[in-house]
Parts: sequence; C-alpha cells; structure tokens
Amino acid sequence: MEKKYIITIDGPAGAGKSTVSKILAKKLDYIYLDTGALYRALAYKTLKFKISLDGISALANLCSSTTVVLKNIDGQMKVSVDGEDVEEKIRTEEVGLTASKISTFVVVREKLLNLQREAGAQGGIVAEGRDMGSVVFPHADYKFYLNAKLEERIKRRYEELLAKDASVEYKSIQKDMLARDKQDKQRELAPLKVPDDAIIIDSDNLSVEEVVKKIIFYISGK
Repeated sequence: MEKKYIITIDGPAGAGKSTVSKILAKKLDYIYLDTGALYRALAYKTLKFKISLDGISALANLCSSTTVVLKNIDGQMKVSVDGEDVEEKIRTEEVGLTASKISTFVVVREKLLNLQREAGAQGGIVAEGRDMGSVVFPHADYKFYLNAKLEERIKRRYEELLAKDASVEYKSIQKDMLARDKQDKQRELAPLKVPDDAIIIDSDNLSVEEVVKKIIFYISGK
C-alpha cells in the first residue's frame, strides 16, 4: 500500500498557503487541514460574546466550554463551533487578527493541538498554518515554507476580500497585515518561523499552479 505522507505548509498571512494547500490536497487525493480555521473558530466565538483578551481566565473558560469539531467533507476539513457551521463567518480580517492574538495563549494552543494531531495521525494530509512543521507535526514527511514579499501579500489579500466586499479598503488591509506579521513573529509561544529542514518557496513571481507543481516535484522527486 502506498505510504500516505504528512505534508506541512507554513508561511505568513497572504502568502497563498490556503489556495496552494487545497489544490495540492486535491491532486494528491489527501485531506486538507486548514489549521488557521480552528483558531479563527475560537476567535469568532471570542468576538461574538465580547470576551476580553486581557486575562487568561476568560479564555480558559471559553476553551473549556467550547466544542470545536472537524469534519472531513469531500476531502476537506470543515470546522464547527458548538454545533454551528462557521466556515463562512470566520474569514474576515477582524476574526483573523483576533485569531492571531488568541494563538499566543497556551490554553488555546493546547486545546487545538491534539485536535490537529489526531486529524493527521493516519497521514494523507496537507496541513497548512504557521507552526505546522515546527510544532504540530515536527516529524512531518515533507515541510514547506511559502513566502512572498509584504506588498505582494497585501495585494493578494486585498483582491481576495474585494471580490467579496466592494467596500474593502487597501490601507485597512495593509494595516491589518502589518499587525498580524508583527504578532505572528514576535509572540513568545510558537512564533512564525521557517521550520527546520523545510523547503522554502518564494511565490512572488509564481502562479498558484506553478507553486503546486514545485511542491509535487519535491515530493515525487521528478
């Protein structure tokens, strides 16, 4: 039986990780694990109930009283919170920024770590996030770090959100991206970094299909 690999794709916001990971998983007939969606799911509930991020006790209560479920639907992991399908509600910049903030708390990371590892236990998974190769799956079969210049990432995120909301402002996206980069890289717990032995791919001048082709080349060796 052909071995099913654990493949991790890390990188900063707007580098194209989600799009690349989805296509890669489909081509390999693997499961796509959007780990950022898990943090966004908890962030969504944090915002919904106006939970303060100033103290750890409120977040601890949130984690202990919240049921986050991953379901494999047609090869993709879909996330729900307390039985509510939140897939379409967690993709805003506000939720993304809050997700980056709560991910700095040990209690939040511990709640989601086992969930992520269980999802990848059998292999055959493309796990995308910011600490997949460094923390969640340190022994992954293949690790990739997808990067792009800041302005290119801002442009991509702006165009992505503009397609959904014509009122989106470029400067607002720029401000949020700068804030998320700072939070992701400077947090004490599992900061964004290039995992050991990861293959770095600069996507500035590459299409999504070209990035996917590069990754498959490294995995297949041809």
